[in-house]
Amino acid sequence: MLILSEGWQSSSPSTDLLASENLAQAVIIVILDVVIVCSNVLIIATLVTGSSGVGDVLNYYLLSLAAADLLAGVLVVPLSVYPALTHSWAFGDVLCSILGYVEATLWAVSVYSFMWISVDRYLAIRKPLRYETVQTPSRCQCWVVFTWTTSMLACCPPLLGYAQPHFDNEAFVCHMDWSHMAAYSVTLLILVLGPTLATIVYTYFYIFNTMRKMRTSLMASDKEYATALSENLSNPTHLMSFILVMTFWLSWLPFIGVTLYECLTGHRLDVPFVHFSVFWLGLCNSFWKFLIYVAMSPHFRARLRLLCVSLCCGVKNNANEMIYHR
Repeated sequence: MLILSEGWQSSSPSTDLLASENLAQAVIIVILDVVIVCSNVLIIATLVTGSSGVGDVLNYYLLSLAAADLLAGVLVVPLSVYPALTHSWAFGDVLCSILGYVEATLWAVSVYSFMWISVDRYLAIRKPLRYETVQTPSRCQCWVVFTWTTSMLACCPPLLGYAQPHFDNEAFVCHMDWSHMAAYSVTLLILVLGPTLATIVYTYFYIFNTMRKMRTSLMASDKEYATALSENLSNPTHLMSFILVMTFWLSWLPFIGVTLYECLTGHRLDVPFVHFSVFWLGLCNSFWKFLIYVAMSPHFRARLRLLCVSLCCGVKNNANEMIYHR
């Protein structure tokens, strides 16, 4: 009896430490989930209630991003809380497969949405006199529908049983095991990242190069064109959209780096909390967008202020009087 008591006493500190770590990680996930859901509900409500028509076609892509982040906060993140406490997946392989599919789809939607945002900002600079003719609301809506449909179809083969789900017991999330579908995985990666990264690099290079030229020369061969171009270049959404793109990739870069390293070497990194940290750092991008909107968009701040006044005070104001417009 004495031996059992001494053994229990000697193992108690490590057990308590493990339980504390599990509880701390679960609390972090809960806090992130609340922040993700609340921030994206605010983004959607602000953009929808303050919409003012043709000049807001960019908002369709921002709404697409917010919808993807909100779905991640509602469908993916909550199911990681209990596994964080138990270090095991208790919801079955079917649900694990569905969550892996949802994660891949939402990530692809975000990547494609950033590409369309960069194209939209490029067209505002490239064709300032025809921007509202080229970027119509109906056309942007079609691109958003195309993005979601393409992402859902492109990521569905693993969901049909061609790959087994994998539960990461350090990050507490389910992923699809793409290693058994190497050819398909590489093809999908090329189709998603190839056109998006090429488009983003080209469009923002053109935008910032045009800004540089405007500062060094008047470019006044056509006064109407130069005036429209100058007005569009002064729009803060160009820099804001670039910060959104960079924040997204910087957030996910550690996770991508760790994943590539493990795939190429065949060895899993045995560093405490590294998988937990890199995955949830990437998911933090889901609420950092709200902070970027508030910090860099007077248009969004005015709409958010209007929404808060309407909700808190019951005051209905004319949105056009408060909103900074293009």
